[in-house]
Amino acid sequence: MPARVEVAVVVATYRRAALLRRCLAALCIQSLDAGRYEIVIADDDANRDGSSETREIVEQHRVATGGTPRLRYVPVTATQGPAGARNAGWRASDAPTIAFTDDDTIPDVDWLSAGLACLASDHDAVGGTIRMPLPQRPTDYERDAAGLTRAEFATANCFVARHALESVGGFDERFTSAWREDSDLHFALMKAGFSVGFAASAVVLHPVRPAPFGVSLSQQRKVVFDALLFKKHRALYRSRIQPRPPWNYYVNVVALAVMPVAALAGQRGLVAVATIVWLATALHFAVARLRGTSRRPMHVVEMLWTSIAIPPLALWWRAVGAFRYRVAYL
Repeated sequence: MPARVEVAVVVATYRRAALLRRCLAALCIQSLDAGRYEIVIADDDANRDGSSETREIVEQHRVATGGTPRLRYVPVTATQGPAGARNAGWRASDAPTIAFTDDDTIPDVDWLSAGLACLASDHDAVGGTIRMPLPQRPTDYERDAAGLTRAEFATANCFVARHALESVGGFDERFTSAWREDSDLHFALMKAGFSVGFAASAVVLHPVRPAPFGVSLSQQRKVVFDALLFKKHRALYRSRIQPRPPWNYYVNVVALAVMPVAALAGQRGLVAVATIVWLATALHFAVARLRGTSRRPMHVVEMLWTSIAIPPLALWWRAVGAFRYRVAYL
């Protein structure tokens, strides 16, 4: 094995042992010669005493593969979140190329070979193809998650030249959740003048994980990081992420706020109008989310309930992000 490998595969992980085992199994049988790459597991749940189920998994795979490809375990204790974990991972290696994927993916056997070939063709970074199989009638959550397959550049499947990562400082560790940290890196690379391409033949499978009832409510918290991305890359955010504010949310929440105020003022007509507007916008939102998705009774109930709760929740977290990062994020 050469002292310096050509590419390091960095996988940030947090308490997902079964998924990590599956991902590692796919990474260890790549068609690329095993001596040309290494796998770096950045454990975001590492104990300070060094004990970890993730460490045990890495050791088990190291024994099973006989040491090739090289496996490294990197405990992450200085920061929290996938951005910080990925930084710790790529900085632990001296490979000239860094490949990123997630612990819940299954890379194709030719993933590394295809990504490296595309990166070598005058690009400093490339994104790859992400496939997320869905049932004929997916849930709203499954359909929303599958939006990742349309991403230009996602950490589930990307390759970045080390010099480019070093130039932009890697990932912004203020993105402490798995949301927008990859878009931020993508935009930073573009603004720094690096060439970002697409490797269609570099494929990873990304099965949609099961989610609890009402999962869309907890996901609204991610909007905080949209505010940070907007502050850093306003023009790119407007052109590639969200071209306009969610006016339907604002109309819904204003109508909801008017109802009790109008009632206290004895304005029955205004109460009626505000109630109709609120119900109409909530119902329109629910119908849009149900279009083409599962018609199971519990899913329909979930869409009705969460379509009422999402607008005020989304705007609340939008306001939190605007305040936290001091940006007029509308």
